[in-house]
Amino acid sequence: MWYTFSISCCNCTTLSDTIRAGIQPQSWRGRRHVEQISKIKDDLYQIARLALEGSREDVSLYIRRVARRLKGTDPELTERLRKLVSAEVPGRGQILRESPAMLPVDLDSRLELARTEVPAGMAEPLWGDGARDAFRQVIAERSKKLELADADLQPTRSLLLCGAPGVGKTMSARWLASEMRCPLLTLDLSAVMSSFLGRTGSNVRNVLDYAKSIECVLLLDEFDAIAKRRDDVAEIGELKRLVTVILQEIESWPSHGILIAATNHPELLDPAVWRRFDMVVEFALPEGPQIENAIRTFLAGSDVDEPTIAAMSAGFQGMSYSDMEREILRARREAIIRESSLTDRLHDAIGRHASRLPAKERKALAIALTNAGVSERMASALTGVHRATIHKVLSTDGEA
Repeated sequence: MWYTFSISCCNCTTLSDTIRAGIQPQSWRGRRHVEQISKIKDDLYQIARLALEGSREDVSLYIRRVARRLKGTDPELTERLRKLVSAEVPGRGQILRESPAMLPVDLDSRLELARTEVPAGMAEPLWGDGARDAFRQVIAERSKKLELADADLQPTRSLLLCGAPGVGKTMSARWLASEMRCPLLTLDLSAVMSSFLGRTGSNVRNVLDYAKSIECVLLLDEFDAIAKRRDDVAEIGELKRLVTVILQEIESWPSHGILIAATNHPELLDPAVWRRFDMVVEFALPEGPQIENAIRTFLAGSDVDEPTIAAMSAGFQGMSYSDMEREILRARREAIIRESSLTDRLHDAIGRHASRLPAKERKALAIALTNAGVSERMASALTGVHRATIHKVLSTDGEA
């Protein structure tokens, strides 16, 4: 009995002929061989399915998996399959990059359901150690896809990014698309959400189907808006069903792209979401050396002395990268417009941050500023904490 599979993709005739020529069940004996046949049949089914969907890179991964299974029983076929997926075919790699259709739109508003951009040449974002290691690993995996396939593994296909606003989640998705040299597709919640029953779910499915059909990074920003806990009594049935659909899509996401979900409120996510992602990356607020490094980056080209940088490092505790950049850019603009000292304007930025803090934290900030070399008088002026209070705390600490 021959097993014949019709595969619709590049080199489908060659692959089909190769499989017909090499896989003959009568040449295998024993329980182990029967199990091997069953696994190869499953792999060939997946190859056919992925080929029909146009997922060329995933087809190649599965062919390599079949070749690995056949290595001990049919070395000749194994080598032919390896050569097949390693061959340079004209136009290879272009199929997935070319969008098969226009971006999906809402049927009523005709608004596009996603925004697309093609980032290029981006510098590595400011990260904590955990996020940096995670994203560098994702890129390294992409350069080792064939080696991973030989080990029956796929590269990371989905990431869940958690952290406060302004810590770099969206910037990281953009950087990843830049490194992969593919488009960044961002779900547009304002266009996706609809008052018509069932339309929101349909819109989200259309975006997911479109993103799966091309090579891209799909960003689901504010993920908690569409993946809330299904036990939330305030949510309607449609959104609860949508969560189930999204969970299924995450698990079956093709390896030629990456799905990234980002949230500022991880506590709102459905518990089942967490285990569906290949990797969860937590973005913490910068602290210590990370704050100083960010300040130096945002002040690049500006003439600012070390005591001022030290004061800012103490004064910007608890701020996100985005908040620090905004305050520094404002200070630089004000210095030009007012024709005043940039150092004075940066001190103003510290004062603005201090004014938003509760009394206890302002007191701690005043002490941190004096420890960084700022005078008690200046620390009092920046934080609003009485100079006598600062002096008393410092004297007590000194005696202790």
